[in-house]
Order: sequence, then C-alpha cells, then structure tokens
Amino acid sequence: MSYLEFFGFKDEPFSTAPDTRFYFDSQEHSQAMLRLRHAIERMRGLAVIVGDVGTGKTMLARRLLDALDENEYESALLVVVHSQISTDWFLKKIAMQFGIENVPEDKIQLLSSISQRLMEIYELGKKAVVLVDEAQMLRNKEIMEELRGLLNIELPERKLITFVLFGLPELDDVLQLDPPLAQRVAMRYELRPFDKNSTVNYIQHRLKLAGAENQEIFDTSVYDLIHSASKGIPRTINTICDNALFEAYLLKRKRVDYDIVKGVVSDLRLQWKQEEKTSQQRLAVNEVDIAEVEDIVERIEEIDE
Repeated sequence: MSYLEFFGFKDEPFSTAPDTRFYFDSQEHSQAMLRLRHAIERMRGLAVIVGDVGTGKTMLARRLLDALDENEYESALLVVVHSQISTDWFLKKIAMQFGIENVPEDKIQLLSSISQRLMEIYELGKKAVVLVDEAQMLRNKEIMEELRGLLNIELPERKLITFVLFGLPELDDVLQLDPPLAQRVAMRYELRPFDKNSTVNYIQHRLKLAGAENQEIFDTSVYDLIHSASKGIPRTINTICDNALFEAYLLKRKRVDYDIVKGVVSDLRLQWKQEEKTSQQRLAVNEVDIAEVEDIVERIEEIDE
C-alpha cells in the first residue's frame, strides 16, 4: 500500500510543484491578485510582485495566466532560468509567444515586428500581457532598457503592452539598473508569509483538495510547531507536512502527532520557537513545587521530633 492509499488521497497534498489546482486564496495572494487584475485591465504598463523564496510567486503567476480570458487577452508567461539571458533571447521569446512567425534576426526588424503585432492585438480588441517569473535574474541593463522601450509602444489613450514581473526582493535593485524604468512601476506588491490562521487553513485546504476523507489527519497540537518552523512560508509548510505524512505512514499511524512533526522539523534542521507555558500551566507547576516543599518540611519536622 502506498502513502497516498494509506491516507486515502487522490493526489499528493503537499507537492512543492506549482500546481494551480491547489491554489490557496490567502489574504496575501488575494490582495496581490486584486491589484494585478486592476493593473492589467487598465493596461498600466509595469506591475511588480516581490517575495522571499517559497512565498508562492510562481503559483500566483500561473494562476493569473489561467485567469486571463483568451477572448480578452493575448498573454504569455516567460520563466527566466538563469542570469545570462541576452536581450536577443528576451525579445525573440516575446515575439514567438505573440505568434510572430519567421522571427527576424535583425534587432531593429525584430522590434518593428513586435510593434506591428501589438497593434494587431489592439485592433482585435485584445490586450497584450507578458508575465515574467524569476525576473530578478534579468540582471542586465540592456534588457531593462529594452523593456522600457517596449513600454514606450503606446497610443494616446493607453499602452499596448503590460509586463508583470515576479521575483525576489532583489528585483527592485535590478529595475534600478535603468532608473527611468524603475519610475514606471505602476503597481508593486510584496507577498508576505502566512500568519498562523492562514497556515492552518492552507494545510486543511490542500488535504481537502487531495481527497482526504479525514480532515483531522494532523493533530491540532502540531499547527503552532509547523507555523513556527516554516515561518509561514508555503513551500516550507509543504515540505514539513509531506515528510510528516510519510513518517506517519511508515509508523502505520493515521494521525500526525506532535512528536512526528517535531522529528521531521529536527531532521530538516529548521528552527522553531518553543511555546511558553501558559499562566495556568505555570500556576499548576508552582502549586506542585509548593506541595513538594511542604512535604519536605513536614518530613524534617518529624525527624527532629
């Protein structure tokens, strides 16, 4: 019996792959999506989403792409895989994504083809949108200048293309390679880690979508530990929960308890804040201590007598 069968899952609930079926509309992601949709619908030109590693930028980018109606938008998602991207690659990729055939090798002709295509998209009553994931890797002043040049392709009433850049916080520094471009950022939003409630809801959301028959697979005592050790980062939450479920499976336990999660957190070498004892717990301890002292005093008095 596999780990999925043991718990009755149809899919892996805590895969770290950006599967939009498991998109969780947290307060952070909801606010980001609201702002992005506004920037795109109004063709603001340049929108930026930043966040630390694992906060869900890629998931948000793919969810946004899925949400853009093909009848209204001509959209594309570019994923930057390394920092040695050239301006030619960048421009040709945009041209191909917008359906330009026989992409010119000459840069001037290439820019002219893109400009003509953007006008065609406008005349079709659509809006051109390019999403760029891992945009902090575009550490190239020339690319920033070309990006600004594309944003200059506009009509009196609106721009003909909108770029949405997703990246680590250092993306702000990359944009500053071309200060005039940095000044054109029309919308910027920073994705922050989940709070405790969002962490709990996120875990239960993914369990439900994976087909879990029992929504209480995780003991309530583990949520504080998971949130503290993950720092509220979705990717780290997934890693902890996936490992915890597998450990429970190996132990043939249908419930993930505190000891299992604590072991996983230790194995992953994650740091967490130990919860302080509540006032009631401290009071109980004090009462025990006082009782022990009184007992010792009574024994001493008996010996003296």
